[in-house]
Amino acid sequence: MNILIVRLGALGDIVHAIPAAAALRAAYPAARIDWLVEAKHRPILDLVTVIDRVIPIEARTLGGWIEAVRRTHQVPYDVALDFQGLMKSAVLARASGATRVAGFSIWHLREKSARPFYSETDAGKNVHVDAAANGETLHVIAKNLGLLSVVGIETTTIEFPIARVASKALDQVLGMLGGKPFALINPGAAWPNKRWPSERFGEVAAFLRDVRGLRSVVLWGPGEESVAQSVADAASGAAHIAPATAIADLVELSRAADLIVSGDTGPLHIAAAVGTPAVALYGPTDPHRNGPWADGDVTVSKYDVCGCHYERRCRCERWCLEGMTVTEVTAAVQQRLAGAGRRPPS
Repeated sequence: MNILIVRLGALGDIVHAIPAAAALRAAYPAARIDWLVEAKHRPILDLVTVIDRVIPIEARTLGGWIEAVRRTHQVPYDVALDFQGLMKSAVLARASGATRVAGFSIWHLREKSARPFYSETDAGKNVHVDAAANGETLHVIAKNLGLLSVVGIETTTIEFPIARVASKALDQVLGMLGGKPFALINPGAAWPNKRWPSERFGEVAAFLRDVRGLRSVVLWGPGEESVAQSVADAASGAAHIAPATAIADLVELSRAADLIVSGDTGPLHIAAAVGTPAVALYGPTDPHRNGPWADGDVTVSKYDVCGCHYERRCRCERWCLEGMTVTEVTAAVQQRLAGAGRRPPS
């Protein structure tokens, strides 16, 4: 069987689709499994050991789409699985020339206009109704695994087959800290609405040093150096700014860390995928849908009082994350570190 996965972005959503790729490989060990993705997210997929080929969309232009589709035509796909649920991803899945094109039921589609491009869908309506009847929100990982029903796979197993690689950034951090245990703090996020105040992250770092004996390493991405510096400035010497990190460095730093404290963003989901104990801070997004999935991890959430669900910027008089206190977060840290500790890595 030749299988094409279509999940173009974003980073956290791609991480949440990796268990579906792992389940496909477990069910069909001889299959060819390729993944179509935006080029900027390719580095995480290059580490996923169950994928045969990553097909990057090099530019968000018609030319970039055409070139990516041309590359998909190099393989006669038996099925294309659209894990994105957008018009764009559905069109690309259909344009791949796959014999079957499958996507989520209309109950789970982000854009209903994607539905005509599928030849079949999962049984998502029933899953959606059952979850709602039980007062539950279906996690996106479970939603992705549910789509595999179209190829005869029924599973709830969550695995992240992510390769181990060398990391100069990790070596630098271990040298800086003298090999002592450390926590990761990730204050950035693409959405301003998800960013807890930097000075409060700094107070959490001071708590981690004074109460738990953990130094903190502050992660940052492009354009976030000033945010990381603000955390370090507020931490009274308890936090160190991480060196520049590629995705592979982020994976290995996460494997080595004793804890991550982060909002809802890609680094949190990468860390959770490799077994790092997590304290997750949620505001406009639903942690039951796309938060840490392991029982031991702890979420501090203001979703129930947020008036701007899934919006990039707050438009309310009072920002929900403004109401999240340092005391709440440090209590969550204590709860997480008092638990079973690091999860077995995938």
